[in-house]
Parts: sequence; structure tokens; C-alpha cells
Amino acid sequence: MGKKGTRAEQSYPKHPFLLSPDEVISHLETSTDVGLSNARVEEYQQKYGPNRLEGDGGVSWYAILGKQISNAMILVLVLAMALSYGVEDFVEGAVITAVIVLNVVIGFYQEFQAEKKMDALRSLSSPSAAVVRDGNEMTIPSAEVVPGDIVSIKTGDTVPADLRLFEVMNLECDEAILTGEALPVAKEVEFETKHGIAKEDLGLGDRLNIAYSSSTVTKGRGRGVVVYTGMSTAIGGIAASMQGKKRKPNRSMSRKKYGPMQPVKGGALRTYDGVRKFLGLTGGTPLQIKLSKLAYVLFGCAILLAIIVFGVNRFNVTNEVAIYAISTGIAIIPESLIAVLTITMVVGMTQMRKRKVVVRQLSALEALGGVTNICSDKTGTLTQGKMVTRKAWIPGVGIYSVENSNNASDPTEGTVTLGKAPRSRQEVEAERLAREEAFDRKRSTAGISFDLPSEKLQKDAEKASEKSDTDVKSNPEVTPELQAFLESAALCNLATVRKVAEDGEEEKWKTAGDPTEIALQVFSHRFNYGKKALEESGWVQKMEYPFDSSIKRMSVVYTKPGLEHSLIFTKGAVERIIDLCTSVGVGDKHEEMTPTLKEAILEQMTFLAEQGLRVLAIARRDTTLEIEEHSDVDRSVVEKDLCLLGLAGLYDPPRLETKAAVQACTTAGITVSMLTGDHPSTATAIAKEVGIIPKNMGTLAPDVAAAIVKTATEFDRMTDAEIDALPTLPLVVARCAPETKVRMIEALHRRKKFAAMTGDGVNDSPSLKLADVGIAMGLNGSDVAKSASDIVLTDDNFASIVNAVEEGRRMFDNIQRFVLHLLTSNVGEVILLICGLGFQDDTGFSVFPLSPLQILWINMLTSSFPAFGLGREKASPDVMERPPHDNKKGVFTWELITDMLVYGTIQGTCCLMTFVFIVYGPGPDGLGQDCNRKYNDTCDVVFRARAAVFAELTWLILISAWEFKAMRRSMFRINPHDTRTFPFFADIWENQFLFWSVVIGAVSVFPAVYIPGLNTSVFKHKGISWEWAPAIVCVFVFVSGMEAWKYVKRAAGWFKEEETEGMKGRRLGPSSAVLSLRQGFFTMTRSFTKSKSEEKQRTPVTMELGTRDRNARQPHVLPRVREDV
Repeated sequence: MGKKGTRAEQSYPKHPFLLSPDEVISHLETSTDVGLSNARVEEYQQKYGPNRLEGDGGVSWYAILGKQISNAMILVLVLAMALSYGVEDFVEGAVITAVIVLNVVIGFYQEFQAEKKMDALRSLSSPSAAVVRDGNEMTIPSAEVVPGDIVSIKTGDTVPADLRLFEVMNLECDEAILTGEALPVAKEVEFETKHGIAKEDLGLGDRLNIAYSSSTVTKGRGRGVVVYTGMSTAIGGIAASMQGKKRKPNRSMSRKKYGPMQPVKGGALRTYDGVRKFLGLTGGTPLQIKLSKLAYVLFGCAILLAIIVFGVNRFNVTNEVAIYAISTGIAIIPESLIAVLTITMVVGMTQMRKRKVVVRQLSALEALGGVTNICSDKTGTLTQGKMVTRKAWIPGVGIYSVENSNNASDPTEGTVTLGKAPRSRQEVEAERLAREEAFDRKRSTAGISFDLPSEKLQKDAEKASEKSDTDVKSNPEVTPELQAFLESAALCNLATVRKVAEDGEEEKWKTAGDPTEIALQVFSHRFNYGKKALEESGWVQKMEYPFDSSIKRMSVVYTKPGLEHSLIFTKGAVERIIDLCTSVGVGDKHEEMTPTLKEAILEQMTFLAEQGLRVLAIARRDTTLEIEEHSDVDRSVVEKDLCLLGLAGLYDPPRLETKAAVQACTTAGITVSMLTGDHPSTATAIAKEVGIIPKNMGTLAPDVAAAIVKTATEFDRMTDAEIDALPTLPLVVARCAPETKVRMIEALHRRKKFAAMTGDGVNDSPSLKLADVGIAMGLNGSDVAKSASDIVLTDDNFASIVNAVEEGRRMFDNIQRFVLHLLTSNVGEVILLICGLGFQDDTGFSVFPLSPLQILWINMLTSSFPAFGLGREKASPDVMERPPHDNKKGVFTWELITDMLVYGTIQGTCCLMTFVFIVYGPGPDGLGQDCNRKYNDTCDVVFRARAAVFAELTWLILISAWEFKAMRRSMFRINPHDTRTFPFFADIWENQFLFWSVVIGAVSVFPAVYIPGLNTSVFKHKGISWEWAPAIVCVFVFVSGMEAWKYVKRAAGWFKEEETEGMKGRRLGPSSAVLSLRQGFFTMTRSFTKSKSEEKQRTPVTMELGTRDRNARQPHVLPRVREDV
């Protein structure tokens, strides 16, 4: 009954949908609680192979080979080869042929390896699966799933393999990709067939206990055991049809459908598409397409230069003239540009993977460096995502507080106390001041003890004991009011809390699920009211209404033996739940909801939220409605007339590295906005803690203070014109809905901003697609969100976004460096050859200063490896201290174009002067006869001059690679913060690939000049002696010229980028009167991590300050802590 898999057959006694869950689990030797063991997983992976479709995501070698052959660089070389053979210069023709073959082979190998590596990296962001293995829940790539894995699926997930379901709750799957059925299919663990059809005869769509691979969960949740993977799945059977590509409009060749002229029209458009694809003008990222276009522009320039060469020689196209035209054509083309770009991008992707970022779209690599705004979620991104229920307010009882608990998973850690709830704002303020005074007293007297009389100590202890007895009770008993709260919190909950032993070690508490629900479940476990214990005591779930971000609540329906009615338990945002409540409390604390009572409850919520707690409301109601799974009872009928049982205050501490990351964003000219579903007070408290907004809002202008914190309701109510009129867009949006994120992105785009947006839910797909860079969460993100994103964070950490921006800027800078390096040498060569047209011999033919093969050697070998080295450069020290680059301008900025022309002109002029000096300077003069084709006695001077120019140009190109490590700063002090006297040698040694490329390239000149036969027959130059002198002198002239141009740019302020707010803040210092929204610099809170560039920039400064302190010999004084704003 099995299907044929990629390796072993995946077979069963009967089809899994006909078997019970226990039979399937027994057959696969697995367990619903523990899952497969690691040893069994390895065995099944060997046996059944990876869980992927054949040909899915594979690298097409022939497409890459075609791409290598079809680029403009190769086309120019092919023309040069044809011309060489045409004029019977077989040595040159053979060398160019070898160069073409070598270039194609090396380019093919490099790109093939790069594509395979990119595929491997992309697979990390492909749909993932939540599985249980060895008793631990983990998230793995879908490709690693094997038969027997226990998989959990929920709304928004893509089913990773064919599953035999054994637990479902309101589960519905969209199987249109498989069956074509538009409506989602409701799944059941056991089902009866309709109309007397035998189960064996049921089609795919009617097998309701199977969830099929590649289908999407549209509603509910479920668990199942994997029965088929890879090509053995149902989708594997139709994989061939799934992999077909859709044609563009008007490409049909059908005469019947579209008329008699359609074959001509369709054929022409298909040919046009094919030519564009062949030329590399349709596939790839915007930068790759731009460089392909540049290549063809240069190809046109090569033809134009050839025409100029022919024109100077009055179109008398002899062999000599043709060879000169070949030289100019080859000179203007940077043959290795595309290969260098591809490899640089792969290196960039690999570096990002190391920094917890997986790139799904290569275009995101280019875009990241230009991000001006980051809109981030709070929970789990800015914060740790490990929530603890710190407070629980029960009406009429008081506030239960959890203290001394640092482990979010352990319900036995810490103590629970019961205290009175504050009645007014004055009480809260008094409590806060008392807490701060106690902390200050503790801090100021740390380590100091006094001898106090024992009578006083005993008296103080008695007072404290009396106070605690009256105000706070430790380990309180479970009252009926608390019991009702705990039952609702535990049952309206999908999280699990269990104690498991690993590898013979002592048992540890393990949790699985959403952090919010884990916090509530752990709190219930503290009183032995966990979900598992309650269900074992008779509670049975009948229906679930999952959490919906648009209404911000979740409900479940339960029954219990002995109860005549069902109970509906609901939890969610306080404002949404309280409007549905008609009463508060249970038992003798029960009272009807009144406007006054509602205000008092909202005030309690505000008290909790102002402590940075996320506040949820817990409610329930009785119902006589018959509600079963998959029933069509609308949730609006169920979620009404509720009774409020209490409020839960959850604390999610900010990540230690978040504040430093916000600071790094500000210094880099990036504004951070927090878009969260939390209450405004909670969101504001956390935003102040991480530095997104100032702690003292009163120091801001009133209109700015009013604009920077908004609720989604306020923001969505505003028109586009009103939003555009705000002095600044909100930095905090609370109670944020998915539609609010879309409006925020649109508002940023209207302000010409380049925005990155984070998202994890199904509903976040529109905003992720609309954002310039969509960022999905790798740990808690849905598969739908991942598929809509450009990059995926593997650790859901905000600091990783900053790392990605830094890496994007590094790669952008490196692309600029190697593009400038390659094009500068081309400009220099063209200037040299065009001016060289004036050097005409006795027969009237132009004598070229560089032969075609010398140019090829320089372009292919001399330039390529330093260009690869520049692509591997580390981030410059100030990479995160300058504004984002303009993505519309891209790589080709006016500074780059100007630099290219200036440096190319200096390079070409130096080489031209060397050629002139040797030909017309000391010793015999003369350009000889027929010196373009072969060596003869009259060509001695010309061949020597060529050798000197060849050596000089090689060295100038190599030295320029070191100069291009910094576009504006001197090569001799690349890092402006470096305190070393002469850091040049340390700086060039830092990038060892580039260092050895330059050194080996410089040394390779000598064998090329002196090896007999190779020099005169191939390169058309010969060994030299005193001619080395002008070449060496021009190296110093060239370096001086480049340094002078950089100095002029710095002194005159040409192409200078504006300062960011963070840079101004650092320069002006905290005492500055300038007030601005310098995020992250509002407080002097200690930062625990820094970006790489920040560490590199700050280390020498610290040394300098330390030295200054020692020299001053002043006593060490603790710094004053103060706030900027």
C-alpha cells in the first residue's frame, strides 16, 4: 500500500487514513509525547531521504553556463578572437580563446557553487515544522522531517508532510493546491463516510484525518504523525505539474483563441523575452540588471572606440588597424565584474547567516543599507519573549504578586503574595516613591554595616512582621474567586507545562507554546490548577475560537460532568473584553458592571501597565447553547454577557542588547518605531526602557510629544493628510492591528522613507510585502509571513536587524569599491590607447602603447583578484555612523563616477608619460615598423616602452585597490579613530586575501616581462633595465595624486554626507542644549552589546582616555548618571 519514495518505500498494512492513530504510531515506532529518538531520526533520514520534491529548488547547471556565455564581456572577447583569427594572428587568437574558455569555466564553477550555497541558505527560511523529538519541542526545516515525527500545526502554517492527525481543535486546511477545492476542509481525527461509500474508495479531499503536505492551515490547530514525506506525499504525485512555469500575457501561439496573427505576435514576444533573458536583462537583482546594462553600454562604447580607431586611420582597415581596434574594445570592458559581484553577494549572505539573518531575496542585500526606518514588533523582538505573570488582580480580593522568580518555565520557583489593590493614583505614587527611597538607601549603604543594639533590631523585625501580616500574605490559599480565575486562565490556553528528564539528568520544567499563554499556564500550575490536571478531573473541550488579532481575544467552550451547562472561557485585551462584560467577580464578590466600576477596573489596568506589565483580562460565562466542534455558532453570539474574573499583569523584560541596538540605529540615521498589540501604558513603559522615546516627555515640544505615542484607533482614524501634517510619525503605536502596519508603511513612503517592517503572523503578509524590506521571525513567525518576507531572523532579535543593516552597508560599500577599482583601470587603459592613436610609425599606422594580450592579462588576472579582495573587506569603522545611502541612486553615485574619471585620468596620464619618456627620451627614438604584429630590430624601443607601461599599469591598479579601502580617507590612516602612529601596514594586512592578491600580482610582472618567447611573441614587449625607473616614479606620482584628490574632497566638503542625529549627539555631548529625538541616548543605561563597527571604533578611544587619566594622576571618581532628555 506504500508509495514509491526517493529511497526506501514508505509502506503500511493499509493506507494510513484507514488505520487508527495508535496503529500508525506503533508501525513507525514513535510516541505522541516523546516523538522519535535522535538515533531513529538518523536511521529514517538515511532510509527515506530528505523531505523535498525532486527538482524542487535545484540548481540548473545549463542555465548558469548559458549565463556565462551570454554576458557582454564574453561577447567582446569572442569578437576580438574572431578578428584575431581573421587577420591571421593565431597566437593572439589562441590566447583569447584560452581566456574565454578559462573565464567561462571559472565563472561557471564560481557561480554554480554560489547558487548551491544560496539554495542552502534559502532553505533555512523555507517552511519549518514544529516537531517533538526525544521529548523536546523544536522547530526544524521542513526538509528534515521524517516519517514518525510528531508535528504540531496551527493557523498560518504550511503542512510540512502528509500527517495522520490524532488531535485537532477547529482545524481547517486549504487544499486548493491539491484538490482545486476553494473552500477549506474541516479535519477530524475519526470520521464517518457519507452515502454509504466505502472508506477505501474515498478520494484525497474526503480523507478528513489526513493533513496534506503543502496545504495551508486556515483555522485552528492540530497534531499528527508524519506518514509520507518527499515524493511519497500526495503533492509529490503531481509534482511535475506543480513545477511548470506560467507564461506572460500575449505569449500564446494559439490561432483559435486569439486570431490568425497570434502565432506571429506570440512568437515575436517569446523571442524578445528569450533574447533579454539570454543577455541577463530580466533575471537577477536590480543591481545585477543594472550592471548587465552597464556591460552593454560599455559594449557599445567598445564599438564606438573601434570606429574611432578606424576613422583615425581613414577607414583603411588593415590587420594592424583591426588589432588596435581589438585592444581598445578589450580595454573598456571589465571582464570579471559580474563574477566578482556574484561572489561578493554569496559572501554577504554567508556573513549574514552567521549573524542570525537568512536572506530570502538577493535584492534585500542591496536594500538593507538604505533603510531609514525600522518598524519593529515588541514581544520577543525588542523584548526577551519570556513572560512571567507578575501580578493578578482579582476583584474584591486584591493583587496576587509573584516575587523572586527568574525562570519563566518553573512554577515552583519564587513566592506568591496577596496584597491589597491600590484604590487611587495617590496610593500608587506613594508606593512608587517608597520603593525608590528604599532602593536608593540600599544602594548608598551597600557594603556598610552599623553596630545596632539588639533590642532595636528585634523591635524593627516585629514591626515589619506586623506590617506584613496586615498588608501582605505569603503563599495564600485558593479562594473561589482565584479558582475561577485560574480555571479560565489554564483552559483558555494552548501552552503546555511539563516536567521531563533528559539523558538521565534530574527532571526539569519544560514549556511549549506562546510566551503569553505559557506565563498564564505556569501561574495556574503554581496553585496546581494546570490545564492537564483540570482535564484529567473531567473538563472536556468542545470548541475553540482562536486568537484573532483584529478583535484581540480568544475563547474556548468546556463542559464538566455534574454541570448542566457549558462554560465559555475568554481572555484578551482589557478594552475589548471589558466591553463584553455585564458583571464582575464570582460568589459573594459578584456585582453588576456599572460605569463607575468599569472606570475603577480600567484604572487598575493602568496601574499595572505603568509598571511595564502587559495586561490581559480573564472572563467567563455560562451557556445553554449546544456548541460542538466545527459548529457554525458565530463567536459574537458566544463572546457576550461575560463575567470578568480578573486581570493578569505579565512582564516581558527587554533584551539586554536592545538599547545598544537602538543607539546604533540612531547613530546610523535610522529611526526605530515600535508597533505592538500592547496597552499604550505598557508600550510606553517598555519604549522608555529601551530608549525609543524619552523618559521625560515634558522636555519635548507639545505637538511632538503628542505625536510620538498613538493608539491604533487614533492613528487609523486620521486621514492621510492629517498623518502627513504630524511633526513626526509615531514612534510607538499601541494596540496595533495588521491594517495599521500597512498605513504606517504608506505614511513612511509618502515621506520618501525606506522602511523595514517586522512581522510574524498570517495577517502581517500585506505589510511585509509593502515594506521595502520585509523581516519575518524565524522562531515564532508563520510560514505565510516567511514566504512574504525578504529576510528571516533566526533568533527573532531586534539586534539582528541592526546586524543585517550593518552587513548590508558593508556589502554595498564593497560593491562600490570593486566597481570603482575595475572601471578606473578601464578608463586609464582607454585614455592611454586613444591618446596612443597619435603614435604613428613610418607607414602611418598607430602603434599601441599596450598590446591586446597585455590588456587581457591586466583585466583578467591583475584586476580580478584584488576586486575579489575588495568584496571581502570588513565594514569600515564609521559604517554605522553615517546616513543610509540613497537606493534610487544605487551604487553609481556622483562621487563614484567623478572618482572613476579622476583616478582613471591620473592612471592613463602616468602611463602615457612613461611611454612618451621612453620612446622620445634618453637613447634611440623611433616607433619602428609593423610593431603591432611582431618583433623586429626596429621595434626595440617600442617593445621596451610597452614593458615599462605594462609593469606600471599593473602596479597602479594593484596599489589603487589599497587606496579604495577608503573612498575619502587616506590609505595611510583608514581608521580615523586609530591612535597608532603609522597604522598603514596593519591596515593592509587586515584583509589578507587582498594583501596577497596585490603582492603576488606585483611580483608576477617580472616573469611576464623577462620569460623569453612569452614576452616578445605573446605580450609584444621585451626585458627592460633603466626603464623601471619611470615606472616606479609614476607609482609615487599616482599615489600622491589619489591622496591629493581625497584631501581636496575632505577639505572642500565635496560629496560629504550629512550628519545623523546620533553623530550630532556624540559630538555635542550630553550637556548640549540641542534637543532632538536621539533614540537610545535618552538615558545613560548600560549597554551590554555593541555592533562590530562600534567596537572597532570605540576601542582606541577608550585606550586614549585611559592614558589621559593615568597622565593626569587624578583620583578615580565615579561618574554622575544623568538623563539627556
